[in-house]
Amino acid sequence: MSTTIENEPTGLENKSEQGKNSADKKENGSDKQKKASIKTVNPATNEVVKSFEEMTEHEIESAISGADNAYKDWKKTSYKERANLLHKVASLMRKKKDSLAKLITLEMGKLLKQSEGEIDLSADILDYYADHGETFLADKVLEPEYGEAIIRNSPIGVLFGVMPWNFPFYQVARFAAPNIMVGNTILLKHASNVPQCAAAIEKLFKEAEAPEGLYTNLFITGKHASALASDKRIKGVSLTGSEKAGASLAEAAGKNLKKVVLELGGSDAFIVLEDADMDKTVEWAVIGRMNNTGQSCVAAKRFIVVETVADEFLEKFKEKLSALKAGDPMDKDTQLGPVSSEEAAVHLDDQVKRSVAAGAKILLGGKRIDRKGAYMEATILTDITPDVPAYYEELFGPVASFYRVKDEAAAIELANDSPFGLGGSVFTNDIERGKKVADQIVTGMVFINHPTWTQADLPFGGTKRSGIGRELSELGIQEFVNKKLIRVSGISDPF
Repeated sequence: MSTTIENEPTGLENKSEQGKNSADKKENGSDKQKKASIKTVNPATNEVVKSFEEMTEHEIESAISGADNAYKDWKKTSYKERANLLHKVASLMRKKKDSLAKLITLEMGKLLKQSEGEIDLSADILDYYADHGETFLADKVLEPEYGEAIIRNSPIGVLFGVMPWNFPFYQVARFAAPNIMVGNTILLKHASNVPQCAAAIEKLFKEAEAPEGLYTNLFITGKHASALASDKRIKGVSLTGSEKAGASLAEAAGKNLKKVVLELGGSDAFIVLEDADMDKTVEWAVIGRMNNTGQSCVAAKRFIVVETVADEFLEKFKEKLSALKAGDPMDKDTQLGPVSSEEAAVHLDDQVKRSVAAGAKILLGGKRIDRKGAYMEATILTDITPDVPAYYEELFGPVASFYRVKDEAAAIELANDSPFGLGGSVFTNDIERGKKVADQIVTGMVFINHPTWTQADLPFGGTKRSGIGRELSELGIQEFVNKKLIRVSGISDPF
């Protein structure tokens, strides 16, 4: 996630917002709390579309109690009942794909075709865990020296999720689906700039006749998000967002001895070796950098190309990026939409300016697009040294960092010179060589001849400052479970 609007995507606010919200009061025992406004601002126009009020302290308490009460019954349901619910939600999601996709595009500016793809992927994740959850959670039979023993997976209770704006349905699906299948219940604080998406997800569960309290959307600020992590009824916390937000929530959870899963920043290397299929590699480079207007944790951000093919790659990459058509993200002909907010655009523009001031050069773009909305030109930065902000900072938008290196060894060394360790890519026609390079890259994921990406049956997560734990696949359903040992011994067996 972006280090720009570190607090806003996850709702963990900055100090000025915390000070403002500290004025909230309960007067004479009633809940006359001053409410913060949570808004849909269309980034294509920077116009406010709709506003929502923050929940009161009483409403928050009611939501936690409701989730806790729902857990007492939900944990007793069968895997079949849980799977049926997830299938219903997935089916509703597909039926409403057009309207849900438009909500994504309206609130955070994703190109409409990509928003439609996100809805499909989210529904696939729900179905995946409905189909495979029981198998993943089956008892594991052990073979002790004597007697019998099994590991039984059981739910732990109410979970609190804090999700970002860049994939407002997918991020929720990959957290909620496996944990509902486990038998846990969900409280979800979504990013404050996608409130209509947040409300729509809760509505899907209600329409699928989920028990009251099974899945609850919370319209709250970061102050309340941190407080929830300390509530004794909440047994685990998951956050996708910035390093700062993750550290804040993990601190609150750690003080209360609660399990956390964190998916944080990324600055994925896209390594191009001399034997790569250059035309195909460049096609993937454009997709890897520009998908979701570059606003993905696993977007290809650092293009590291060996010297012998660097000029060819750069020429073709520049040509394709310069041809992208900017416009309204609702228009299916648009290839370059806005970034998620004016704040994000201002920050990205500042990162480029600071990098140029420190010695980087602009090969393409480098400026805001002269039109209404949060638009930034497709940009390529070169001549980036460790003294340049772009060397270590995550650029969350349509800005590519280009590096020319001597050879494979230098490419690996540069790829690993990052505080992040989420994903990465290696492009080569020699697959065995690609695997050897992948072994030496310090990340949670490495893709060969493809940008880092996601699907239901592949584990997702990083190392270093990119997070803790895994989501998706069988690994993703194992995070928030009690792995209970049940041991049977004969009465006369030895101690």
